[in-house]
Amino acid sequence: MADEVKTDEISDTSHLYEGKKVRSSAPSRKKAAGRIKSSTDIPKDAIPEVHVPTVIESFFGGPIVSTTKFLPPDRMVSSLQQLATVTLVMLGFLTFMVTPVSGTAWFLLANALGLPTFGGIIHLILMIGGLIAGIYGITQRDQRAIIISYALLIVVTLRFAGSKVDFGLDLLPEEEIYQKILLLLYAVFLVMYIELTSGIIRFSMLDTSIRTGEVYVMQVTKITSKYYRSLMITPVIAGLVALLTLMINLIIPAFVGLFDEVAAHRLSESVELTSVYGVALGTVMVFTVIAAMFAINLPLRIQQMQEKNA
Repeated sequence: MADEVKTDEISDTSHLYEGKKVRSSAPSRKKAAGRIKSSTDIPKDAIPEVHVPTVIESFFGGPIVSTTKFLPPDRMVSSLQQLATVTLVMLGFLTFMVTPVSGTAWFLLANALGLPTFGGIIHLILMIGGLIAGIYGITQRDQRAIIISYALLIVVTLRFAGSKVDFGLDLLPEEEIYQKILLLLYAVFLVMYIELTSGIIRFSMLDTSIRTGEVYVMQVTKITSKYYRSLMITPVIAGLVALLTLMINLIIPAFVGLFDEVAAHRLSESVELTSVYGVALGTVMVFTVIAAMFAINLPLRIQQMQEKNA
C-alpha cells in the first residue's frame, strides 16, 4: 500500500495545468492568419545599393576613397611609377614651353591690377604645383593628389581664343612644323601620364587583392604583358589623333584643291585654320572618325581577329 501511494504522488501532474487551457489540437491557421497584419512593402535591407561610377572613377577602375591601403609595390607597380615620373617631368617641361602666360585669366587679372609680374608667378605656381602633386601621388599612390595634378596641368593650358600661336620660351623656332611637333609631343605625354597614373592605381588594387587572398588570378604575367603592349599602342593612337587635329590647316586645303585650286590656296593662307577655330574643326573631324569606328564596332572586330589568330 505504501508503494502505491508513492507511485500516485509521483505521477500526479495535474498541478502543472492549473489555470491553463489545454487543447487537444493545434490552433486554427485561419484564425491566426486573420490576426496577422500583412504588408506588401519591400524591406529596406532587401534593396541592393547600386553605385554608378563617375568619369573620374572610371580612370582608376573603381570608386575613389579618401584613404586606400596598399601593400608595398611589386615589380610591375614600381616600373609604372618610374615611367610615370619620367613622363610627368617631360610633360612639365613641355607645358612650360608650349603654354605662355599671355592669354590666361590670371594674366588679364594681373594686368588689370597693374602687376604684370604677378600673372607670371601664378603661372609658375600652377605648373610647379601640378608637378609636386603628381610626384607625391605617384610615389604614395594617392588618388587625390593625382587628380589635383590633372586639374593643375590642364588649367594652366587654358587660354582665351587667339589667332596666333605663342610659346612660353622665345628661343623656340617659329617654323610651323616645329610648333606642330611640340604640340604633338605635349598631347602624347599628357595622355601617357594619365594612362600610367591610372595604371598604378589599378595594378596596386589588383596586386593587393591577390597577395591578401581576396581574389585568385591565373596567368598574371600574361595580363602585364598585354598592358605593356597597350602602353606602346597608346602613344601611337594619341599621336595620330593629335596630328589629325593639328594638321587641319593642311588637310582641308588639300581636299578642297581637288575641286578648286584657288580656294585651296586661300584656305592654306587663312589664319583661322591655324587658330582655335581650326583646332575646333579638327576636333570635330577626330570625333567623327572615332564615332565611325564605334559604329562599325571596330574594337570587337579586332578582338575577334586576335582570338582567331590565337
